[in-house]
Amino acid sequence: QLQLVESGGGLVQPGGSLRLSCAASAFSLEDYAIGWFRQAPGKEREGVSCISRSGGSTNYADSVKGRFTISRDNAKNTVYLQMNSLKPEDTAVYYCAAEPTVIKSMCFMTSGYDYWGQGTQVTVSS
Repeated sequence: QLQLVESGGGLVQPGGSLRLSCAASAFSLEDYAIGWFRQAPGKEREGVSCISRSGGSTNYADSVKGRFTISRDNAKNTVYLQMNSLKPEDTAVYYCAAEPTVIKSMCFMTSGYDYWGQGTQVTVSS
């Protein structure tokens, strides 16, 4: 079974940056589209960004456009989420998810993914 592991979360001041990583073992992430989601306390899990298997297609939620960048390094079997200009409202547990095929317009639907990581906490606070 595909297992995903997120890392890179932490505490950062407003305006700061973090890079999250989503890595897999035993399976090649090259065979999967990847989505990044986040869930703040008391809120539903929401889609943040997604990337196709080749990396040629990406999508971003309006709330993070221009600040977050998703990328993948299939040689390292890792997908990244570079987060810049972080705001307190970005505070959440961030999850990566994988699915062999995801339609771009539906890539923010949690039901579209069968494989999930355990999450990494991102806290933006002064």
